[in-house]
Amino acid sequence: MEELVQRIKEDGRVLGEGVLKVDSFVTHQVDPDLMEAIGYRFAEVFAEAGITKVVTIEASGIAPALFAAKKLAVPMIFARKAKSLTMDEELLTSSVYSFTKQVTSQISISRKFLSSDDKVLIIDDFLANGQAAKGLVELCQQAGAKVDGIGIVIEKSFQDGRDLLEEMGMRVVSLARIASLKNGEVEFLEGDA
Repeated sequence: MEELVQRIKEDGRVLGEGVLKVDSFVTHQVDPDLMEAIGYRFAEVFAEAGITKVVTIEASGIAPALFAAKKLAVPMIFARKAKSLTMDEELLTSSVYSFTKQVTSQISISRKFLSSDDKVLIIDDFLANGQAAKGLVELCQQAGAKVDGIGIVIEKSFQDGRDLLEEMGMRVVSLARIASLKNGEVEFLEGDA
């Protein structure tokens, strides 16, 4: 997705060989027009899959997931990283380790929102080691739902997340694929869509 790649070139900042900061348009301040274009692109790619739910993890995946769900005319569910006092029903849970934050979180979704009738599109902002997406796949599988694809806004292709997910049989579609962050420079591979 050329618009996303261009924005990364203009506003992304390399903080080290493994860290790309995109807080001015994805992870802190959000560009709604860009998120809409990203969400709609995922909806186009998965239009024929019969998706019934879009699933993401709080917080940065919510914006593109919401726009994808809107275009697909289906509900969007976000997994919570902390249990809310109002979440008193049976929960689907999975542990997710964040390499960026160096913490393990228990993510959860209420069982009432996912079932074996669902065909799911998972959307996340970054793919690095694949732990967040793997945790979301596990939540969906606990409900008996079928994951038809994983949409990634920015993939760090030099890390093993894609391999992990593809070995699980998942279709991964990344809009921006980064080959390297060496020497403070972002090098791209061709995106999937």
